[in-house]
Amino acid sequence: MSTRVLVVDDSSFFRRRVSEILNQDPNIEVIGTANNGKEAIAQAQKLRPNVITMDIEMPIMDGITAVKEIMSVVPTPILMFSSLTHDGASATLDALEAGALDFLPKKFEDIARDKEEATKLLQQKVREIGRRRVSSFTRTIRRPSPTPASTRKSEIVQPDRSYSQPGSSTRASNARTTHKASGKRYKLVALGTSTGGPVALQKILTQLPAQFPHPILLIQHMPAAFTPAFAERLNSLCKIKVKEAQNGDILRPGVAYLAPGGQQMMVEGRGSAQKLKVFTDESARVTYKPSVDITFASAAKSYADSVLAVVLTGMGADGRDGARLLKQAGSKIWAQDESSCVVYGMPQAVASAGLSEKDIALDDVASHLITEVGCG
Repeated sequence: MSTRVLVVDDSSFFRRRVSEILNQDPNIEVIGTANNGKEAIAQAQKLRPNVITMDIEMPIMDGITAVKEIMSVVPTPILMFSSLTHDGASATLDALEAGALDFLPKKFEDIARDKEEATKLLQQKVREIGRRRVSSFTRTIRRPSPTPASTRKSEIVQPDRSYSQPGSSTRASNARTTHKASGKRYKLVALGTSTGGPVALQKILTQLPAQFPHPILLIQHMPAAFTPAFAERLNSLCKIKVKEAQNGDILRPGVAYLAPGGQQMMVEGRGSAQKLKVFTDESARVTYKPSVDITFASAAKSYADSVLAVVLTGMGADGRDGARLLKQAGSKIWAQDESSCVVYGMPQAVASAGLSEKDIALDDVASHLITEVGCG
């Protein structure tokens, strides 16, 4: 059965270009187009597509408003197209918070080395998120404020991000699991993710206490223009400090370091003098920049058996090889469970290789981390 797609953009050229690329895949069918958010809502209700590709800036109704409305009336997996600017990054993060599942830059040359690779990536993302079904329910999520004087809104309504394979049952949103601490001692926590990661990381990090006892490394597949805005957003919402990693950063407890887009992040040093090496990787052999494998491998060398690594939602298998090195060094690996992933690729690769100790629903990751490291 083909993935049925609605393409939304105010540019007729871009609508045509995206449609042509998607229709090249025999398993994808573009069933309609719309040139603004209002039309998108009407077409989504009429055509019931499996996936919607959505521009952000459009006349009459913008993409973010359309995403919110679609997730309310006819929940559908949505792939956003965004400009690679700070404003574009912030708007894309708003769209993900509103319910969109993933994003791509509007300039295809910014996401791949050549046209063929960009074509395959777009097709793959559409196929992957098209396998998911989004719940129609919404819930109120309280955002922690770092200071009592914060003037931000404390409550936002978000879609209930419960996902399921077609034909499978969705994990009950209230079914929480408990964790008994293993007693193992840690010095570092590392989280690796891709598709679905921005929302997953926000959900986890906003639940951690300010006095979290270890540094945290965040490796999210994301363009260079997006990581500064993402780090700023997380820092504004979390009790812990979140920053985009810089070369030479000393790793400190209660601080999360986000790997910059387009670069690699490694840990250097041993004992109590670990710091970060952030560098531009020109190697064509490395697909992901940043790469979970590279960061995990360096953490295994510097911290040996003292790392708790969690592989979260994402396409592909990045993180598997690095997780293997961590496990061989005596560290512990967890993986997000299939039912709560946007794409069960990276966690599945780790689980299938026998590297993860346990599979955890996204709702439970933060509480399990807190219990495991002994700060609960």
